[in-house]
Amino acid sequence: MTDFDIKKLKFDDKGLIPAIVVDAVTKKVLTLAYMNEDSLRISMEKGLTCFYSRSRQELWLKGETSGNYQHIVSITADCDMDALTVMVEKDGPACHTGSDSCFTKEIWKSDELSEFSLEGLYALLKDRKETLPENSYTTYLFQKGIDKILKKVGEECTEVIIAAKADDEKETIYEIADLAYHVMVLMNQMGISLEQVHRELASRHVIDHKVKQEKMT
Repeated sequence: MTDFDIKKLKFDDKGLIPAIVVDAVTKKVLTLAYMNEDSLRISMEKGLTCFYSRSRQELWLKGETSGNYQHIVSITADCDMDALTVMVEKDGPACHTGSDSCFTKEIWKSDELSEFSLEGLYALLKDRKETLPENSYTTYLFQKGIDKILKKVGEECTEVIIAAKADDEKETIYEIADLAYHVMVLMNQMGISLEQVHRELASRHVIDHKVKQEKMT
């Protein structure tokens, strides 16, 4: 918990500051809302996002009626101290429409540049599992089933070991990428989400941090 003086922030002439809410797991921008001093204090005290509604002119705790609470991981101010980024772990959709994010309407996209993310890859594999397009290696794996997928995961594990043992960095990176792909196919086959794995790793980080503290005392 950081002892920060809210008075250092630059609120606008209406006493508000924009808060960009980001999913701590997927790093997806969820919404843009506004806070005043009171809602920011409540957010920091409860560890839940509390905003100021400009239309209703009142405070509102996100999830109080819908149950879609946003648990705050961190709040960071920009260099000018007049905008905030709020990293959260959410209990449900961020948008009142029921969408995961308020930002869903794409208005322009580069033809040359493309954005890659594990979430995007996972979503693509999920689509392959549901649609099973022809002439797709991923379709082939899903059609063959769990035994074939597990065999490929095992083979790729071995390839990583061989490349690393040979101290071949380029080949090791290549094989790790292959392994990651096949593990994500396995996750889709079993219905395991990236968020579940993220939460498991996060829980281990907390445990590891506690162990380090105990060793220091």
